[in-house]
Amino acid sequence: MNNGLRITDTNSANDSKGRALGFEGNDFLYVVIGIVAAIGIFLLLYGMFHAGLATAGGIAIPVFVIPTAWVMLFRRGKPDGYAEDFFDHLFNREGFCFSPDNQNPRGAPAASKRRPGHAQ
Repeated sequence: MNNGLRITDTNSANDSKGRALGFEGNDFLYVVIGIVAAIGIFLLLYGMFHAGLATAGGIAIPVFVIPTAWVMLFRRGKPDGYAEDFFDHLFNREGFCFSPDNQNPRGAPAASKRRPGHAQ
């Protein structure tokens, strides 16, 4: 029974980048490096330079919080390039179009524009 279909072996592996500590790919590295750096800075300031507990903690906590917030807000569960697109939209506020004349002005409702000289 030859129906014209060819059967070939393929590598149908999962396209996942892997998971570690509940994070996709290498996102856990940002969190782990932030923890290690925060502990190191805290111990350096508090133990060696005899800074106050609040001062050492106040300097060390953002070293952990900022990378963790970055991963949780812009990387976890988001597609590749999400952060770049988010900040581009936040600061640029322009849409992508090959012809800027066809873009709606900022704040205008999305309606089809008529080009002069074209019949409908």
